[in-house]
Amino acid sequence: MNWGSPEFVILIVAISTAGWVINNWIRARHGYPLEDEWGGKTAPADAKASKALIEENRELRAQLGKVNERLQVLERIATDPSLGVAAQIEALRDKEAVR
Repeated sequence: MNWGSPEFVILIVAISTAGWVINNWIRARHGYPLEDEWGGKTAPADAKASKALIEENRELRAQLGKVNERLQVLERIATDPSLGVAAQIEALRDKEAVR
């Protein structure tokens, strides 16, 4: 191999880049701050804050599901013919009277 050839320079650059990527991957996996190309550090996200956001997101999705169900009922009531809705209400009243 010719030590001054362009292929050798490209090989050295590729090895350096691969080492940097592997180093950052290992650091991120173990929770260490990441280093960028200019030596700056990026701290990992706070695990407690992330868990709190995930839990809040789960609760908001559950609330949104409930609101969606209620909205579907209201849309059905608004779009059904009035005689059908009145008949359903009377049927529910009759069931409650039987109990």
